[in-house]
Amino acid sequence: MMKRLPMAMALMMGFASLAMAQQINDNNTPLHLMKPAYKLGYGIPAKEDVKQTMDRVLKYIDAETPATLVDKHTGKEVNLKAANADTQLKQGGFRLTSYEWGVTYSGVLAAYEVTGDAAYGDYVSKRHQLLADIAPVFSNIYQNNKAIDGNIRRVVDPHALDDAGAVCCSMIKAQLANPKLKLRPLIDHYADYVLNKEYRLADGTFARLRPQKNTVWLDDMFMGIPTVAYMGKLTGKQRYYDEAARQVLLFANKMWVPEKQLFRHGWVEEMNPHPAFHWGRANGWAILTMCEVLDVLPQNHPQRADIMKLLKAHVEGLARLQHHDGFWHQLLDRNDTYLEASATAIYTYCLAHAINQGWIDAKAYGPVALLGWQAVDSSVNAKGQVEQVCVGTGMAFDAAFYAYRPVHVMAAHGYGPAIWAGAEIIRLLEQQHPKMNDSAVQFYDQEVPTDKAIFNYDGTLRY
Repeated sequence: MMKRLPMAMALMMGFASLAMAQQINDNNTPLHLMKPAYKLGYGIPAKEDVKQTMDRVLKYIDAETPATLVDKHTGKEVNLKAANADTQLKQGGFRLTSYEWGVTYSGVLAAYEVTGDAAYGDYVSKRHQLLADIAPVFSNIYQNNKAIDGNIRRVVDPHALDDAGAVCCSMIKAQLANPKLKLRPLIDHYADYVLNKEYRLADGTFARLRPQKNTVWLDDMFMGIPTVAYMGKLTGKQRYYDEAARQVLLFANKMWVPEKQLFRHGWVEEMNPHPAFHWGRANGWAILTMCEVLDVLPQNHPQRADIMKLLKAHVEGLARLQHHDGFWHQLLDRNDTYLEASATAIYTYCLAHAINQGWIDAKAYGPVALLGWQAVDSSVNAKGQVEQVCVGTGMAFDAAFYAYRPVHVMAAHGYGPAIWAGAEIIRLLEQQHPKMNDSAVQFYDQEVPTDKAIFNYDGTLRY
C-alpha cells in the first residue's frame, strides 16, 4: 500500500500541475486576441449609450439655467410686463447670454436635429424666445439711463464679440429651421454689432485692445465669423459670405503655424517675433469656425477651396497629437500639460462632422473621432457635469500661464461641445460603417455583416 504524500508536498505538486495546465504561450493561445487594459474605453459605442450621456448633460444644464425673470431683491418671479430696472434673469449655474451658452444652444439644436427628441428643441426655443422678448423691454429701460442686469445688458448693448456672436449664430440656425420664430429683430441687432461695431485692425481683422494694443485672439474666429457666414444663409446676400471667408483667411495669415499645422492663440500687431502657444480650446474655436463656414459657404465661392485646404491641414495636425486615451492636451504640442475635455469635445465634433460631410477620409479619421468620444464620455459624471474643463482663459506669452489654468465642473465651455460631439457621433454611427476588426476600430465603405476578423478586404466583403 502506497504511503500518502505529506500534505505540503501534495499541494506543491498540485499547484505545479495547475500552472503547467494554465501556461499561456504562442502555441496554445491566440495572443493577439488578449484584451487590452484600456484606461477609459475603446471601440464603437452604441447610439443609445451616446444619447444617454447627452441626456444627462441636458438634464443638468436645464436645471442650472432657469428661463425666468425675478426681482433681484426678493427673488420673486416677475412677469415681463412688470419688468423694471430691478428685474434680472434668475441666476443658475450658467449664464443664458454668454458666448459659452451660444455654443450650447448650437450644440443642443444639433442634438434635436439628429435625435428628434423634443426636450432638446424645447430647451433652446424657451431660452431663445425669452431673450428675444426681453430685448425691446430692457432696451427702453437702459436707454433711460437705468442700470440693468449685466446678463441682460449683454443682449441690449453688446460690448464685445463674446456678447453677440455665438448666441446670434445659434438664433440664426433656429430661425432657418423654423421660419415662424420671431427672433429676427434680435438677430439683426446682434449682427449689427458684429459687422459694424466690433474693433478691427486696419486690414479689417476682428481684434481687441487687450492684453495689448491691436491683439488678435484666435477665439474671435468663432465669436464673430460664423454669424457673418450664417447671415449670408439667412439673407441670401453674397457680401456676408465674402466677409466671412475674408475673415477666416485674415486670421489664418496671422495665426496659422504651418510647420505645426496648428494655430497660435494670440497675435499682437507690434510684437516681433510672434510667439506661438497652441492652446487647445482656441484651436477648437478655429476648426469649429471653419466647419461652420463651410456648412453654408456656397460650393462655387472663390475662397472655399482655400478654407477647405486649411481645414484638412488642421485636422492632420490635430489627429497627430491625440493622446492614447482620446483626449488632447491643454497645450496641444506639450504632453506635460493636462488632458482637457472642452477642446477634446470640439475636435470630436469637428472630425465627425467633416467625415459626415465628405470633407475628410473616414478611414483615416473615423477612429480618431470615436476615440475622442470615449474621452468626452468619460468626462461626463453621473450628475451630467462635464469634468476636466479649463476655466475661462485670457492670453499670455509663456507656457506656465496655460499649463496651470484651473479646471472646474462649472466652467461653461464644456457643456455645449459635449452635446454637440455626441450628436455628431450618433450621425457618424448612422451614416458611416465602423467595425471592430482584429481588435481595432476600422471604417469601411459598406456595412460589414460579420463579427469575424476580416483578413482579406479588396473593396468587396470577403472574410
